[in-house]
Order: sequence, then C-alpha cells, then structure tokens
Amino acid sequence: MPERVFIKVVGFTDVERHALNTVFRLSGERDAAYALWAPDAPSAPQLALIDGQSYEARLELALPSADPSLKMIWVGDAPPPSAWRSFSRPLLWPHVLHAVDTLFGVAEAPAVDLDLDLDFDAQGGPDTLPPEEVPTAARALLINPDGEERLYLRARLALAGVVFMDEASSVAEALAMMQSQPYAVVVADLAAPGMGGWQGAQQLQAAATPPASLLISTSLGGWRVRRQARKAGVQGLMHKPFDPTELADLLRKVERALAA
Repeated sequence: MPERVFIKVVGFTDVERHALNTVFRLSGERDAAYALWAPDAPSAPQLALIDGQSYEARLELALPSADPSLKMIWVGDAPPPSAWRSFSRPLLWPHVLHAVDTLFGVAEAPAVDLDLDLDFDAQGGPDTLPPEEVPTAARALLINPDGEERLYLRARLALAGVVFMDEASSVAEALAMMQSQPYAVVVADLAAPGMGGWQGAQQLQAAATPPASLLISTSLGGWRVRRQARKAGVQGLMHKPFDPTELADLLRKVERALAA
C-alpha cells in the first residue's frame, strides 16, 4: 500500500486545482499517494504548495501558527526566503510533481498519463472537458459589499477546502445567481443591501435551490441575535471583527456537514 502524503494547498485557480486533483488521483498508483490536506486530516501536512499570486498566500505567511519547518513550494514571483522550491507561470505540473517526488524519495516515478498543461483558455475553458473530468466540489456564494471582507472570507473558505466561489454585493444579485447555480454554502453579511435585517436570510432560505448552509457575518452580538438567526434558519454566525479561530471552527463544522 502506498504511503499517504498530505499536501496543504493554498490558492490557485479552479483549472489549476483540477489539474492538481488529477495529479493526486493518479499518484495513488505510485510509491507515494499524495492527498489534499484538510484540518480534519489524520496527520499534519508534509508539504505546502502556495500560489504566491493569491490573497490566501499573504494570509498564510502571516499566520502566527504557521510551521516554519514545513517545506514550501512557491508558485509565482518573489518567493519568500523560506520557500524550498519555486516555480513561475505558466505552470508545468509535471515539473512540480518531479520536485515533490524528489522530496519524498519517489525514484523514477512513472510519467503521468495525462496532459496536465492543456491551454484551457485556448480550448474554451474547463467546461470543454469530458463530463467525467469536470471537477465537482462544494461551491460558495459570498454576499458582501465590502471587497476586503470578501477577500478575507475567500481565504478562510479556501483554507477549509471550499475553493469554488462566486460573489454578490446584494441579496437581489445573489438570488438571481442562485436561480442558475446551486450553492452548498452562502455567506451573507447582515448589513448587505437587501438583507433588511433577517428578512434577506429568510429569502435566501426560500430560494428555489436553497443553500445547504447559510452563514451570516455581523458585528451584532447577544442572545437576541442568536435567537433571530435560528428563526431565520441560519446555520452559523461569523462575528466581526473576524476571529480566525472561531471561523476555522465554524467552517470545519460546515465542511463535515457537507461531507455527511
């Protein structure tokens, strides 16, 4: 049975994530089976793969809990001194895989039997892939007029394993998007246009395709807020200013609920 190696992945586009997931899947037939690390994984990550062009990368480097001994592969310009290896874009996944194999002592690994460096833009995007190759994963919708808060929440959701995300600045915009796209998680700010207190939360829950989890971010607190949230069908509250530990605990619960 191959050794299972957990890799922490931060950032990257949907298409790059799809290519990386393919690398992980194919590695199961080799000496070392690579797997995406999540907070509930049975062991700590043995490598971090960081998209240096992402907001999540800056957040990851600033976290006080970051492990300085964890080997890091940096993708993008200006790698930090702590990076073990760095690669520039356009990214060639076989080169990255070779570096990972070298780190974990996988000698003369067989070539990956798939072209992971397809020019998706030239071919019309990932939707041109055969249906069985299109990635399926939980998708989130952020409803918040504040761009900085949306960036922060995108980073926290990505670290929790939710990497497919859309954004809306109002409830009306979100409801229109929900007509054509189901969302596993919706994170709405209580002060977003159209929320009208808790009426917006009830509208989101009454949509034709309601989210599996509705989370509300708010600067309000107290038992009245918690009671109103329960009455509106809200699964969790994100109190502002955001507490990274509180958010991580809440998102782990959401992740477990989606996997059930």
